[in-house]
Amino acid sequence: MTDRNPDDINFPPFETEDLRSNLTKFLATPFDDPILGYARSVGSFTWGVYAFFDYDGEPIYVGQTKEKISTRIRRHLTNQRTDAVAMSVLDPFEVFEVEVWPLPQFERASKTDAAAKANLDALEHFVYEQSVARSTFKAILNEKNPPKPTVTVAAPPSLRFRLVSEEVHKIRSHPDFRIARRSLIISRLAQVISERKVQGGLRRVLLTQAKRLQWLAERRYVALGGEASVELEDGKNSDD
Repeated sequence: MTDRNPDDINFPPFETEDLRSNLTKFLATPFDDPILGYARSVGSFTWGVYAFFDYDGEPIYVGQTKEKISTRIRRHLTNQRTDAVAMSVLDPFEVFEVEVWPLPQFERASKTDAAAKANLDALEHFVYEQSVARSTFKAILNEKNPPKPTVTVAAPPSLRFRLVSEEVHKIRSHPDFRIARRSLIISRLAQVISERKVQGGLRRVLLTQAKRLQWLAERRYVALGGEASVELEDGKNSDD
């Protein structure tokens, strides 16, 4: 057996490499473009809306892009160059699935095109409201509400994709891991809030994360023999 010095390893940790690999697969997935008349990679669309879901299928974050779907989602999940990640609003470790709604009809529109922007805002608002309605907590982790729509839109075709392999799922889906990770993110977010003059949106995110942590912790407690609270029982009944 040959000894190896781990200090000279020149590739990311397994979980990081796994996410990047699955993200590449997702962004390369063919998606029908009715304007061009053929399918192309979903990541190549410029305009669109996206949503992230956690390991319970809970919607946790909704956003929009007019720079390219691949660019925007990679920023969130791989290089932390978005405010949502930098401020500990969104934790990439919590993201299990992603769904995107491309807008191929605006592919050649400029970023300042008023009609295209109005449709993008309206679609983001629609997905956001739908996500909040479907959430157990009637809230997601967006710091700001999307712009009020000025036009009415119907949701276009979407693509939903699992970003976590079975190997990583075995690690991250363990309830104690998820509780520990969520506690860490809450601590980071609380630290951000304590060091800045923030708007109410960040405090709303902190409150939502705290509720999500309590929900996870109580589910774990009950599963191991503890007595459920009225709130958890109501949550169970509402899902039946």
